[in-house]
Amino acid sequence: MRRDSDPARWRNLALLSVAELLGMSLWFAGSAVAPQLGGRWNLGDGEAGWLTTIVQLGFVVGTAVSAILNLADIFPSRRLFAVSALLGAMANAAITLAPTYEVTLALRFFTGFFLAGVYPPAMKMIATWFQEQRGLAIGTIVGALTIGKATPYLVHAFPGASAGTVLLTASAGAVISGLLVAAGYRDGPYPFASRPFSWNLVATVSRVREWRLATGGYLGHMFELYAFWTWIPAFLASSEVARRGGSAGGSGTVSLIAFGAIAAGGAGCIWGGLVADRSGRERLVTIALAASGTCSILVGLFYGASLWLLAPVALVWGFFVVADSAQFSALVTESVPPYAVGTALTVQTSLGFLLTMVTIQGVPYLASLIGWQWAFAILALGPAFGITAIRALVRSRRGATA
Repeated sequence: MRRDSDPARWRNLALLSVAELLGMSLWFAGSAVAPQLGGRWNLGDGEAGWLTTIVQLGFVVGTAVSAILNLADIFPSRRLFAVSALLGAMANAAITLAPTYEVTLALRFFTGFFLAGVYPPAMKMIATWFQEQRGLAIGTIVGALTIGKATPYLVHAFPGASAGTVLLTASAGAVISGLLVAAGYRDGPYPFASRPFSWNLVATVSRVREWRLATGGYLGHMFELYAFWTWIPAFLASSEVARRGGSAGGSGTVSLIAFGAIAAGGAGCIWGGLVADRSGRERLVTIALAASGTCSILVGLFYGASLWLLAPVALVWGFFVVADSAQFSALVTESVPPYAVGTALTVQTSLGFLLTMVTIQGVPYLASLIGWQWAFAILALGPAFGITAIRALVRSRRGATA
């Protein structure tokens, strides 16, 4: 493996990190203002959950279309990124003019669709600059986009911040993101050969046991991740209502803690990249899955307690829940033949984001049955399944080298 030596790699890592932070603020912009939108159209928790779920669906469709049409090979990555960020910004900003809930859902779908041209290309772009420290580099990008996803909650925490303010701030960030990449980015010294998607390769990939096990770990991770990101604000708000004896209040503080819980994953991703490069990806993802799964159960014990006790648990959970995210893609790329990497990653991503739709909708339904206190506990099933899959992957690799 060649040593990373080009001094421009750090500038490009910084540029892409800022661009991802600003661009991915679109993801939860609608979710952050779900209470205002819910009040406007009298939405229940399940209907409010679709404000995030539909983004997941749009992203899955967008990644599939991008892969099938081979857009990343037809257009330079920086152009695809820039155009996608601008189109996503327009779709998100249009929500401020949406006359109905159904129109809002359509706009949220297209926001997710266009984010498929912002999220995956950045992983490929930064990998052209890093080889020896690729885990750290990709972890930094994922950390930046994690903080970006949290920023609508930070904006919402400001007194008097309206739904329009939150939505338009996110769109402005995405516009700046696209312009930054269009004007300042260029590919590095480790370019990738074209790997167009082919449905004929799906069967080939699915027969590879190591791919199935690596993807199993990823699915366990995704089972928990987006449900936590989507519903931790509602959990915190419900906990405060319980602590106050039924009276609402402290919405600004709750939004600020929700921002911190999601943004903590930014530091977690960087930590995860460092540990993965030093100690191995399998070890890192096992630690992160065990810690986050434990937090999904522990957080219920602090329901209704002071925020001084609840907030640290939420922050620790937010740190670990995404610390392993970037490493699952690396595990998948190591498990299949080079000609099938594009297909392997596309199928993995599609399956993962489709699964998030189940838990995003399932958690509020469970909360309606048993209350918010223990609604998150079911998410521990994901990390438990993921750890089992990764341990089997480790055993498989040891057997192959024995």
